[in-house]
Amino acid sequence: MILPTKHLAQDRALLTVGARILPRLVQPKTVSALWEELSGVTASMNKSGTLRYDAFVLALDLLFLVGAVQLKDGLLTRSTL
Repeated sequence: MILPTKHLAQDRALLTVGARILPRLVQPKTVSALWEELSGVTASMNKSGTLRYDAFVLALDLLFLVGAVQLKDGLLTRSTL
């Protein structure tokens, strides 16, 4: 689920979803604002359907675990390491 496999398409892998999230965090955003922005973009890009919310949350969890994002005052920000 983290990496694409023969049973999991590349656009559904958590690393791919995380790679779509990070460029949209130029400025701090709420999780819901980020979801609205990303779900609208993936609906127009993805032929097989839209991004599921659970995959979005798991990708955020992965980004948090590797230290790529932080939550400050209810807003998601990119980490500066």
